[in-house]
Amino acid sequence: QVQLVESGGGLVQPGGSLRLSCAASRSISMLGRMSWHRQAPGKQRELVATIASGGSTNYADSVKGRFTISRDNAGNTLYLQMISLKPEDTAVYYCDAHFYGLQYWGQGTQVTVSS
Repeated sequence: QVQLVESGGGLVQPGGSLRLSCAASRSISMLGRMSWHRQAPGKQRELVATIASGGSTNYADSVKGRFTISRDNAGNTLYLQMISLKPEDTAVYYCDAHFYGLQYWGQGTQVTVSS
């Protein structure tokens, strides 16, 4: 099993920055593909960014150039660096991880972008 705990969310003004963290109960080097997703009120959960165990990344078009996903393979943390935040980035952000064919989710952290 893998437990995931997100942190780093909060209220930020448009144009601001935040860095989200996802602490795993196992070393990141033991986990497969990891991702960040988000869910805005009244909308379906959407994939934001993915990073493979080897480090290759993919991003949703809406966040390309503004968000950066990274993983600390020497430790136990996944990150999402977010810059130039927009009101439409407001959502609960979740991390997930794949481990031996199963997918695990964190509980989410709220990001609100508002003036």
